[in-house]
Amino acid sequence: MAKTTPGEFIRQVRAEASKVVWPTKAETIQTAIMVGIMVLILALFFFGIDSLFSSIVGWLLRLA
Repeated sequence: MAKTTPGEFIRQVRAEASKVVWPTKAETIQTAIMVGIMVLILALFFFGIDSLFSSIVGWLLRLA
């Protein structure tokens, strides 16, 4: 594999960086809202599972 000079490396980085397509403000906001909704759903799900297991363990400990 041929070694790349620092100047050639910088040119390649600039060429690749120019190909990046950044999301619009609307897309960023929409994605952030969807992430927030998913976090809320998962938080409620894990809270429910944790509460269920806590109740089961408490019930089992009262039997002992």
